[in-house]
Amino acid sequence: MTSSNTTSPLNAIAEQALGLDTPETAVQAVEAEGPTFAELGLSADIVSALTAAGYKTPTPVQQRAIPAGIAGRDLLVSSPTGSGKTAAFMLPAIERFAQLQITLASQPRESRESNAAGGRGRRPMPVARPSLLVLTPTRELAMQVTTAASTYGKHLKRLRTVSILGGVAYGQQLMLLAKNPEILVATPGRLLDHLERGRIDLSQLQMLVLDEADRMLDMGFIDDIETIVAATPATRQTMLFSATLDGKIGSLTGRLLKDPERIEIVQRMEQRTNIAQTVHYVDDRDHKDRLLDHLLRADGLDQAIVFTATKSDADSLAGRLADAGFESAALHGDLPQGARNRTIRALRERRVRVLVATDVAARGIDIPGITHVFNYDLPKFAEDYVHRIGRTGRAGRSGIAVSLVHHAEQGALKRIERFVRSPLPVNVVEGFEPRKSPPANGRGGFGGGRGRPGGGNGGRRFGSGGGKPGYGGSRDGNGGGNGGGYGAPREAGSGGGRSWGNNKPAGGSREGGFGGGNREGGYRGGNREGGFSRDGGFGARRNDGPRNTRRGD
Repeated sequence: MTSSNTTSPLNAIAEQALGLDTPETAVQAVEAEGPTFAELGLSADIVSALTAAGYKTPTPVQQRAIPAGIAGRDLLVSSPTGSGKTAAFMLPAIERFAQLQITLASQPRESRESNAAGGRGRRPMPVARPSLLVLTPTRELAMQVTTAASTYGKHLKRLRTVSILGGVAYGQQLMLLAKNPEILVATPGRLLDHLERGRIDLSQLQMLVLDEADRMLDMGFIDDIETIVAATPATRQTMLFSATLDGKIGSLTGRLLKDPERIEIVQRMEQRTNIAQTVHYVDDRDHKDRLLDHLLRADGLDQAIVFTATKSDADSLAGRLADAGFESAALHGDLPQGARNRTIRALRERRVRVLVATDVAARGIDIPGITHVFNYDLPKFAEDYVHRIGRTGRAGRSGIAVSLVHHAEQGALKRIERFVRSPLPVNVVEGFEPRKSPPANGRGGFGGGRGRPGGGNGGRRFGSGGGKPGYGGSRDGNGGGNGGGYGAPREAGSGGGRSWGNNKPAGGSREGGFGGGNREGGYRGGNREGGFSRDGGFGARRNDGPRNTRRGD
């Protein structure tokens, strides 16, 4: 799969597309009369798969990256989240594989058998020799890329895609590698483990893609990446996608790319007008918890992601939300891969309504039902704010992003406002006013706060208990309705005894309630009958071979 296999019409398309725009120019929204996927050089089988998947018009980054990628150019791409960058690198890669299949099919049978014997197939031990390698910073993003590859190439024969991720049993991965996939999607740490064990050979690699390269560098993967790149041939094609193209990325590109085509898709701020962004000031943790509970019960909220700064906060908050009546789950890097997969699946199937997540774990989540994003903690980096709120308002839908900000976080908030080049309006909800007056740039309040249908404390934490209690079911695995009210006393695991009504306390001390004190058998209280530590569930122990301890892998 070399650039010589690219037909001259495709090269002509690539040359034409490469001269359409200057790299530093912000690309406007694609008009209806813009190029089609077929006009970008994609074959009929791939276009058919795209049509079946609901793709209609190439996005700006796809318009520029697809023909350049098909032509064999190295790419250096900066594109905002939600702009279609996965297709921008995966479609040209799959197209080049399709062209290689056509070339091989035109060869005499003896020549094809000779090529197969010398390359992919007859070898003394099962070693994977992929043609395309995609490196991603997180497992969730790797799974998204793997799904996309399978979707785009579903009409192509012998196109096998495998993901190699931390948190998955080594034995299972060895069986997948034994199939000698054409496309390998991996996180750097686990890929390096297999590479060092001789289970993966990158000497025949045709294309290398680094997705969210800036994030991988932030996570400390630079040494792993350079070791992996050193195992690939110098003739490979390399595509690097990143939120920014300066700093560490700038020095890395000089070592990895050869005369790359630089593509920068600048996201204009007005493209975020479909997301209503607001700030609510809070006095302390209890105030924050009570306000979050109120906002999560607002009319119009379908599904929400709540972002926390730490993994432990994600766990504890998800548990408290479940106590308060929400179908909640936590998602972070310490969860076993099976638990993470089940959580994402439950979110897609709407069995989880509130996902509490860390930045790395939620990267790449694309679920249309997410109407709200809450910043329980402000992100450490201002650019992560944009990634967070981009989980809602997908594909032109409207969304709401709410930041719960302590007055001591003014500095972090100002950095975010400078980054997005706009002040964030401050809202105050009646009955939840902060003791200290917020800055005078606010506007009208957010949400009505009316209770959800059924209203009672009876939420369940996904994957946390025995049986399958419905919305309003028991958390202790006994199947009984919890029936009790928000903030009222209860005995752990007993269910019953509390009423919801309109008697929700405004804030004092509560036994076992959301934001309240310790409770017997609670999430932080160790083992619980029918609770978290079930086999394969949240908090489960695993013994699936060596564990990669690199963050996010």
